Amino acid sequence: MADQDDRIWHREQITPDLLQLERLEEVVFSGKTPYQSVEIVDTACFGRTLVLDGKTQSSEADEFVYHEALVHPSLISHPHPQQVFIAGGGEGATAREVLAHGSVSRVVMVDIDQQVVELCRRFLPNHHRGAFEDPRLELHHADAIKFLRETNNTFDIIILDIADPLEGGPAYLLFTKEFFHLIKERLTPQGMVTVQAGHTGPTLYKQCFPAVVKTLESVFAQVYPYEAFVQSFCSEWGFVIGSLGPNPTELTTDEIDRRIALRLQHKLRFYDGVTHRGMFSLPKYLRKGIEEETRLITEQQPLFVP
Repeated sequence: MADQDDRIWHREQITPDLLQLERLEEVVFSGKTPYQSVEIVDTACFGRTLVLDGKTQSSEADEFVYHEALVHPSLISHPHPQQVFIAGGGEGATAREVLAHGSVSRVVMVDIDQQVVELCRRFLPNHHRGAFEDPRLELHHADAIKFLRETNNTFDIIILDIADPLEGGPAYLLFTKEFFHLIKERLTPQGMVTVQAGHTGPTLYKQCFPAVVKTLESVFAQVYPYEAFVQSFCSEWGFVIGSLGPNPTELTTDEIDRRIALRLQHKLRFYDGVTHRGMFSLPKYLRKGIEEETRLITEQQPLFVP
């Protein structure tokens, strides 16, 4: 659409009552794969941005916030992460942050949409920064549920960097109790899973986040929700860890910073000990929302966001 100054805007419907507009500089790619619609656009505010099924997945300006928040709390909390599984993560940025850990010897990345991954490899070099060429990365184009059912491998860390649970989308079954049980079976004794879990802002958190927390709690005895503000998502954004051992909330800021200095092979822009403590300090309305949540996400009763 154009305004009176003839500027072109990228339009994203956050909810039926909330619209986000960004000035559009160039459409790098627009098309459809067998699984979803894909846009890669250059915007004046957030730089190059990946949009799937009309939803921003990450942008150059603040992808480091999302990906550092998604990856490092679980890997830093684990005593010695070596084997890591990533579901989704087509941009390669999640793999980039995982591979920064010197202890990691193998990363298995499973993204069902080969075309999206190929587009990201071509058009989002500042996201993956060569992660796809790292010999420790094994890339598979398959259904994550089928892959985990058929593998005998176990993993120290499993990361679900998947699209929101949209009706008709490729990811909604990856938020279910059944899938979380499968994940639990594929974790090592001290293993941890991290799930991206949607909006946590005060007007949007009820869409998804409390239900994901409650569903993980039905499978894991230890569950730790946290959040970070991602400007290009127009909201605070939620993540949830399910753990078979380590408790990320017990680490001191000094211990987190010590582990970062010891383990990581590149400097971080968002995550450190102080940030870690802040992310796990949820506001009152969000804690109350989780406490009152009654929905359980299952294959028979999936959850869909607008």
